[in-house]
This record gives sequence, structure tokens and C-alpha cells, in this order.
Amino acid sequence: MTSDKWRSPPKKPYEPRDSQITSSAMAKVKSEGNRTEVLLRKELFRRGLRYRLYDRRLPGKPDIVFPGNRLVVFVDGDFWHGRPLVEHGEEELRKFIRGRRADWWIAKIWRTANRDTRNTQALQDSGWKVLRLWESDVKRDIVSAADQVQSLINSIANAEH
Repeated sequence: MTSDKWRSPPKKPYEPRDSQITSSAMAKVKSEGNRTEVLLRKELFRRGLRYRLYDRRLPGKPDIVFPGNRLVVFVDGDFWHGRPLVEHGEEELRKFIRGRRADWWIAKIWRTANRDTRNTQALQDSGWKVLRLWESDVKRDIVSAADQVQSLINSIANAEH
């Protein structure tokens, strides 16, 4: 997953005025059923794949769960889950987050990326396969994203027989 499709940094970076504004903005971010997840789910369903949604008993509350195959799928937002940080390091992330609260946002994204790593490890330790897809990749090519899911399901099924 490359970041060659990243937009250039905004001319005026977002600088929240206080914690109430930040809290209000964060509360409006959908954690379930965003448009990209729905597109992927529709494509998977069209292919005859059946799944469950947001199993809160599992670490990280996966977006899509295939219990029979012990496979979970996350569709991670590029910004909120720190794609530049994960793929290229903090220096790359700092190109996208500037301003007087940049350190606060960078620390927040670091925490999210670390939490994602811990949740992935906990799921794997419990015998689950984990597929993490970047939201922009799913948007760019829904068929390819669904192919990745289907391929992993097929390889799990073949390994069981």
C-alpha cells in the first residue's frame, strides 16, 4: 500500500481552538458504517460472502468478521489511523499536520497506530487472521479490495482441508 496518491498538505492546517471544539469534531466522525465500508460489504455480499459486523467482543471491534474462517477485516481511515506514520514514519506525518497543536495530533495518531498494532497482535494470538485495508485503497479499487478478502478466505479454507 503506497501513499503516492496522497494530497498535498492543506494550505491552512486545522488548528482546534480548544478541547470542546476538538471533542465535538471527533464525535462527528463515524466509527461504523462509513461509505467505504458499506461499498466493500456490498461487494463481498454480491460475491456470496457472508459476514458479521463490529464484533465488540473482539479486540479493536473489527469492521467485518468472518467467524467461520476466523478472519477479521478493518477498513482504516488514512488520516485517523496514520497511514503516513505507519508507512513512512513521523517525519512524513508532520508534512500533513502542522500548526500549534501538531504535537498533540501526532501523539494522538501515534496512540491510534500503536493501539491498532496491539489489537492486531491480540487477535492473531487468539487464532484470528487479520486484514487491514486503507480506506483510500478500498475507494480507489473496490474490486481489488474484495479480491484480497476473498483470496484470504480461500487460502484459509484450503489450509483447513
